[in-house]
Amino acid sequence: MAEARRVLITGASSGIGRHAARRMEQEGHRLTLICRNHQRAAESLDWIDPTTRVLEADLADLEQVDTLCATLLQEQEPIDALVLNAGLQYAGHRQPRWSRQGIELTLAVNHLAHQLMLMRLLPLLLQADEPRVVITASEVHNPTSGGGRVGSPAGLGDLAGLRSGAGSAMVDGKERFDADKAYKDSKLCNLLMGQELARNQPRLPVIAWSPGLVIPRSQDGFFRESRRANPLGQTLFGVVARDLLRLTESIENAGDLLTRLVLQLNAQPGFQYWSNSLTRPGQHRFEPTAPSAEACDPETATELWRLSDHLIATALADQC
Repeated sequence: MAEARRVLITGASSGIGRHAARRMEQEGHRLTLICRNHQRAAESLDWIDPTTRVLEADLADLEQVDTLCATLLQEQEPIDALVLNAGLQYAGHRQPRWSRQGIELTLAVNHLAHQLMLMRLLPLLLQADEPRVVITASEVHNPTSGGGRVGSPAGLGDLAGLRSGAGSAMVDGKERFDADKAYKDSKLCNLLMGQELARNQPRLPVIAWSPGLVIPRSQDGFFRESRRANPLGQTLFGVVARDLLRLTESIENAGDLLTRLVLQLNAQPGFQYWSNSLTRPGQHRFEPTAPSAEACDPETATELWRLSDHLIATALADQC
């Protein structure tokens, strides 16, 4: 077996992340799993062995994320792979939800918590011999993709909502909240964040990827919040997309792809984007892909990083 790698992963208590974490543990790698709370960990991680470590931090609370990072920095153990996989969507809800710091929840969990982890844990990554960052994004960041064309397209505008600080419902500053667009925008933020990190750290491999449309039969997982808003519609959507049209990818296959990116891909320094694209019903092709035009804009990436850093710092200072 190859040398055990030290992997820290968010979003490992369900779905793709759970399957990938279990695979990596079975292969003998040293995992640190970030879970929202003890109950969540106990319910979903009954398979872990003593070599796997579970730490609690709610990504909706930047103070908890910061405390988690401080603990890891104090221990000074290098990180070979930082896997930013957690994601939240609550499409179908008409009103925004807010984090403990008063930030719209999709942005707080999917983007800001992960940028905070990147900024704080970068020294531990750079201590590793062959470090990498893997970010779970989505094709819906691209308005020309299949999912990106449904509903309002992703687009950050001039980042007016982020400039205004906590309390803005949308990153682009629009007053009307759109939960589906908020998710698309957060995935666009993930791509821009990864590219800015790669520009600032040219020796670090940064891999963003899209798993494709994954709709499990269980009531848990990624779509659980959307099911609460529209249980009948979400059930029908799952049956049509998964069972009739065969547009979806399985949790197992998507988890295997994530494992491959973390452990097997010969990652070169710089930024890569891999997409698990549907080629025909029941068939996907996983390959390097160009992100959307907006996701490749270096000025937007730099400004997004700067404004996100400022909002994180302000939010944490207000907690003191």
